[in-house]
Parts: sequence; structure tokens; C-alpha cells
Amino acid sequence: MPTISTPEKPHQVPIDQLLKALNTNPKTGLTADEAKNRYDEFGPNALQEVKLESPLTILLRQFTGVIVYILAAAAGISFFLGETVEGFAIIAVLLVNAVTGFLLEWNARQSMDALRKMDTTPARVLRDGRIREISSEEVTVGDVLVVEAGDLVAADGNLLEVSQLQIDESALTGESLPVDKNTEIPPDESPLGDQHNRLFKGTPVTAGNGRAVVTGIGQQTELGKIATMVKDAKRSATPLEAKLDALAKVLIWVTVGLAALFLVVGLFRKEEPFRLIETALALAIAAIPEGMSVVATIALAYGMLRLAEKKVIVKRLSAVETLGGTNVIFTDKTGTLTQNRIEVNTLQLPDANAEIEVDAEAGKLTIIAGNLSVIESDAYQQLIRVGVLCNNADYDSVEGKPKEVGDPVEVSLLKFAIAAGHSPDQIITNFPRKAEQAFSSDTRIMGTLHTHEGGYFVAVKGAAEEVLERCQSLSEKDRKAYYDISEKMAVDGLRTLAFAFRETSEKPGDNFTDGDLTYIGLIGFLDPPRTEVTPALKACRAAGIKVIMVTGDHPATALTIASKVNLIEPGEEMVMTGKDLKPLDQLTEADKTKLLACRVFARVSPAQKLDMIDLYQQQGDIVGMTGDGVNDAPALKKSDIGIAMGLRGTQVAAETADMVLKDDSFASIVSAIAQGRVIFENIRKFVLFLLSCNLSEIFVVTFAGFLNVGNPLLPLQILFINIVTDVFPALALGVGRENSSLMQQPPRDPKTPIMDGYDWRMVVFYALAMTASVLGAYWLGTRELGLTAKEGNNLTFYALSFAQLMHVFNLRSGRSFFVNEITRNLYIWYALLLCLLILALTYYIPFLHKVLSIQPMTTTELWLILAAGFAPVLLVQIVKGIIRLGK
Repeated sequence: MPTISTPEKPHQVPIDQLLKALNTNPKTGLTADEAKNRYDEFGPNALQEVKLESPLTILLRQFTGVIVYILAAAAGISFFLGETVEGFAIIAVLLVNAVTGFLLEWNARQSMDALRKMDTTPARVLRDGRIREISSEEVTVGDVLVVEAGDLVAADGNLLEVSQLQIDESALTGESLPVDKNTEIPPDESPLGDQHNRLFKGTPVTAGNGRAVVTGIGQQTELGKIATMVKDAKRSATPLEAKLDALAKVLIWVTVGLAALFLVVGLFRKEEPFRLIETALALAIAAIPEGMSVVATIALAYGMLRLAEKKVIVKRLSAVETLGGTNVIFTDKTGTLTQNRIEVNTLQLPDANAEIEVDAEAGKLTIIAGNLSVIESDAYQQLIRVGVLCNNADYDSVEGKPKEVGDPVEVSLLKFAIAAGHSPDQIITNFPRKAEQAFSSDTRIMGTLHTHEGGYFVAVKGAAEEVLERCQSLSEKDRKAYYDISEKMAVDGLRTLAFAFRETSEKPGDNFTDGDLTYIGLIGFLDPPRTEVTPALKACRAAGIKVIMVTGDHPATALTIASKVNLIEPGEEMVMTGKDLKPLDQLTEADKTKLLACRVFARVSPAQKLDMIDLYQQQGDIVGMTGDGVNDAPALKKSDIGIAMGLRGTQVAAETADMVLKDDSFASIVSAIAQGRVIFENIRKFVLFLLSCNLSEIFVVTFAGFLNVGNPLLPLQILFINIVTDVFPALALGVGRENSSLMQQPPRDPKTPIMDGYDWRMVVFYALAMTASVLGAYWLGTRELGLTAKEGNNLTFYALSFAQLMHVFNLRSGRSFFVNEITRNLYIWYALLLCLLILALTYYIPFLHKVLSIQPMTTTELWLILAAGFAPVLLVQIVKGIIRLGK
């Protein structure tokens, strides 16, 4: 069997050499035996399966992390000391956290499965000289693939022959318009969007037909390479996860330091080792905010539900907070900033021009700029007529919904006519078609012949130079002027077509487009911007978020859209293409500076998108990526927060992303960003609350130990306070109301931890205030009221619990103590009532009474508990008032 070799750059290889290298006969294709041998050698034309994580793996991962290890160690020590109730209580906390994390993380990771769904279509190949329909998985290297309109290309290949073949490659390249295919060899370094002699797996055929020799299957196709990048793209820990982990490490050092100091001092005093270990265990439990992960999860889930009401589906809870911290957003153009449909945008007639907006459903045409008189000219009416007659598309309304059939450009011409107040059906009835000269890559024009009022009417549209060449009555100067106008329109990002007509009383010959035509004018087509994008981008700019367009489309088109939606401002009109981008490891500092200054990138490959995201992430930015195509999937996964378009987006993009916009509205991203910022602020508040409460427990235990006044809190009591009386107020803080002022501020520095220096100082201050109040009550109770050690312990437990509940009012940000976001939050009041009820139950329910070592109390002790709870709030408000007056 001859050796089969596939070239590295198949788009550069002449077709005869390629057929020889693949040992393929273009007339008969492969034989059945040869196809079977190659199938055995190269394998099926399918993407490699990726083994998804098992439920057990995801569950086990919930038991990793610094806080988990510390709690597990505390449980082990409790069992060793015979404190089985404490040990089981800690284990229960670990299980609750693990189950919560497992349920929220167990969502399908179906990126590869979604890609494989594109493989299930049948394919037609030439085998033994006959066209046979086979499963796309059976297509192999060297097969001659036969495609026509409506097919999904089964493999990568080089074209052997074409007939008006057009392919929609938007999912791979981002190019809005279907691509005209030919057999000519493109330049060496042509990106995918410019390799017009190639077919790519997974792209739909929109028009025409053709044959191609298969050069790549399965993982070796461009689709397969993207699948590999989706699989290999690493997703690092989210900023919230990283910051909570860093916070946990700080708590470990605090715990280890205090426990070690306490043990050293205790041993120096020759105290009982058992008591020292018990106190050290209490310190360990006090240092860890057991409810932090649960509260963070619920706070994020609440944000997720609020976003769902705004048509934003969040697949990973931490993505809500991540988006709030995002300061760079990479966005695709097609379908994200634009509507992913072609519309008539510019009319260029010999004596007038105008930029228009078409609304076919409303039957309305609006002139945005240019000459209002354009719609009054005869050329305007002829332009509409020729656009309808020289047309094979159909546009109709089915059950109240528009139905488009045919080439998008031709559909847009019909919509243009309807918006202008004309009926395409009536025009076609008045001008019955008698003949057609189809568009071809050779003539680059289309012509139709019609009868009308006893005479004949010829309608022509096509490339400007070809149409102008046939308008023989034009002077050379006029012909050049009109051609220059078409070139300028193309530079401005418009796809242009020229229109002409001829009326005659005698029936023309077969080549009816070759006669002297009358030039009408030019139409520029554009994928129109989404109307809500401009205010959304303005909001992003006000919020200090840098938005960057990254598309596979033409540079001029990309720059035009960027200008229309105000993504760029005067002075920012720079666009870089894939050819301008070096690999990441080859960039100089000057290259990086230029790249970071650019806001528009065109003709960019999926691999280059990954490099650009990586570069910004290396700068310390939190990067969001929006997209809708297969080509966006790797970048959606690589980014800190991937945002897919749900309506127009591919299944691959939706299942790879962290968030999906159900309405495809870029404005929804702004809502998500606002919610993300609120979530982070809420998380910061409840972390501040939890840490100050936990630190107060540490101070109470430590100071009591150093003062040698006994152990005022038992480990199980501390655990109860952390899980019950701390968690519910923290949770209420986590679901606080929105703060619109947050979107008028720049994004927080992604390098800034959840708790900055000021926050830590406030934590210590709050903790010291509560500690002084509670230990003061303990001292009064044991020294002045004659309470026993157990009764003093009882007093401390309730005093600290009540002080921590009242502490929630210290976290207001407004000037008024009585009217602020805390007092307006109904969940705060619900949480306080619930916690007070639970505390009452611990006193009256025998089981809790026994487990927590609760002792009977007198009325005097109750007043002492209330005083210890309110005193820290009063102290904090006095100090804050003094600080405010001093400013």
C-alpha cells in the first residue's frame, strides 16, 4: 500500500500534488478496501473522548483545603480526649460543607460532548466511482467529499471543484458573511478565514456545491484542534476562592501562634497538660469561621438567582463574584456586539448618498445620515426594483415570525424593499422572470431577464468593477470615481454590490448582461450593531472596565463596528490582526505595550485569543470573555469568567462558559457586573463580621488563660456560636440590597485581598470591644456575684452570643445609625429573631441544656448579659463618631 502523507499546510499545496500525496483518484475516489484500510490506520472521524470527573472525585475534592484540615485535626483531638460530642459535631460541620459544595459543583462538564454532537451527521463520499452516503465517522483521509447547500462539512479538505459554493464559517472564524469558496491557492500565511480553497469540519454549506479531497479527520481537523485546546485550557482558582484560601492561611498562623504561646506560658506555669490541650483545641475551633464557606455559597447562590431573573444563567457560583471583579472583557463581534445578520446600511447613488436603518417587520426605513432627497430620486426606485428582481431569496412571515430563506445579502435586499414601502411579490409579478445568469467567480455578477409592458428589463448586481465595466455609456472618469467610492466603502467595513439595469424593446440574446447597462449605484451591507450595546459599553467605561473586541472578521469591519458602538473613542482607532501578533513567549516589552493599548483585534485565531487572555492575566487583571462560536470555546474556558450567548451561541460555547446570557444582550453583562460587585461587598461585610466574632472568641479564651481566671468557654460552646449565632446574621449580610454607587467606582484591584489593612484594624477593634465587655461581665459575675466556674462559663456563653448578634449593627456604611443598609435589610431582623429563639431553646431544651453545659440563671445575670451585648455597640459608635468629627 503506497504511503499516505498529509502536508503541514494543505492550503498551499497544488491539488495535483495533494492528490498524489494522498494516493486519491479524483474521478473515482477511494475503493471500499482502501477506505477500510485507511479507517483502520487513521481511526474514526470523531473527536477524542475526554474522561469526565466522577462523582466520587468531585465529592472527595470537597474534603481538601486548609480549613477542612484544621477542623479534621480538631475532631481527631476531641476523640482522643474523649470529647466525642465535640468530635461528632465538627464532623457534622465538615459533612454539611462537603455535601453543599458537591451539589453545587456537580454540573455537566460537556464541552467535548457538545463538540462531538457536530459529528453525527451523514456524509457523501465518492467510493468506487459512485457517490455513497455514509456515517461522518467513516470518512477517512483521501476520501473525495461531496457537499451541497444544507450539508454540514464532515472533515477538513481541499476543494477539487466548486459551483457557487458558499460556507458559513462564523462558528470557526467569526466572519459574519458566508464565505465564497474557490480552488485558487491563497497566500502562505493566510488565516482560516482567508483559506478559500479549503473546507472545515463542522461548518454548514449555505449555497452551491462542490467536491473536496479530505486532508484531516477527527482530532486533526481545525474543529479537533479547538477541542484539544478546550480540553487543555487550564482554569485556575477564581479570585474569591484564592482570597478565601489566603484568608484561611492567615487564620492558621494566628491560631498556631496563639496556641503555641498559650502552651509555652502554661507549661512555664506548670499547669495541667490536659487543660492546656483542651484550651488549645478551643482556640483552634475559635479561629476557624466554620460557617464561612456555607455563607459564601448561599450569598453567591442568592446572587445567582437574582441574575437568573435578569436572563443570566450562572453555572459556577463563584463566577458571580469573579465577574464583579472583572476589569477586562474580551468580546467577540459577530452575534455579541452585532446582530449576526446582514442589513442594507449605505446607499451610494450618482447624485446622493445616505446611511439608513431598515426595519422590515415595522415597514420602516430611517435615514440616519446623508441626503434626505435620496429617497425621492428615480435611481432609488430602480435600485429597489433591481434588488428584488435580481434575487433568489425569500422573506416572508410565518405565524407572525419572519422566515428568511436564501443568501443573507439577497434577503437583506428584500427587507430593504419592504421597509421602503414596496411589495417584492408585486414587483416580481409586474416583471416576470424569463432567464437568469447565475453569479460565478469568473463573471462576479448576477443578471436576470424580465418582461414588462411589452418590452424587456435586465437587472444586474455584482462586484463594482464588473458592473461598471458593462456600463459603457459612463466616462472613464466617472467609472473610476464610482469604483473609488466602492473601495472606500469596503475600507469602512462594508460589503458592497453595484447595481445596473437595461430596458429594451427587443429580446436580448443569451448573454443579456453584456450589453450597455445603465448604472444605478452602490449598496453597502453591514452586520448591524445591537442597539443596547452602546449604553452598556458606556456603563463599562464608567465602571473602569476595559472592553476589547477580538474577532475573526475583516479588520475594517471590526473597526467600523467598534466605532459605531463607541467601543473606541477618538484617538483609539487602531486595529491589529492575527498576522501582527507574535507568540506570547516572543513578545518584547514594546510589543506588550502596543498590544495592551489596542482595543480592536481582527483575523485572530483561537490560539491567539488564548495568548491575549494569558497576557492580561499575567498583568494581574481579571479577564472576562464573551463569545458564541466554536472558535470561542477555548478562550471562554481559559478566561477567569467565560460568558456565552444563549440564543445565537453554539452549544459548545454555552457548555464551556461559566455564564450564559439567555437574551444575548451585552447589557446583561453590565447587570451581572453590578450584581458581582454587590456580592463581593456583601462577602467582605460578612467576613468582617465573622472574623471579628471569631477573634473575640480567641481573645476571650486567650486573655482568660493568661490572666489565669479559668476557661470561660468550652470548645463545643464555641462551635455552637460559630455555626448558629454567627452564621445567620452573616448570611443576612450576604444577601444585602444592591448598591448602585458601586458601578460608579473603578474595579477593585484584583491583587487586593478580601480584607485590607483598614479592615483588619477594624476586626481587632471590634473583637477587643466585645472581649472587654464579655470578660468584664465574667469578672463581675465570678468575683462580685460569687458565681461558680460553671455558672461563669454559662454567663460568658450567653454574653458573647448576644454581643455578637448586636455587633451586626456596627457594620453599617451610612452616617445614620438608625437608617442604613443594615437596618433596612429585613433578613437582618429575621436572623436576629431566629438566633434569639435558638439561644432561648438552648436554655429550655434538656438535650441542648446538657450538651452545652448550661446552668440556671438569675435575673441579675440576665441583665449582665444584656449590658455585655449592648456595651460594644455603644463603644464602637462613640469611637466612630469621634473619628468622623476629627476628619
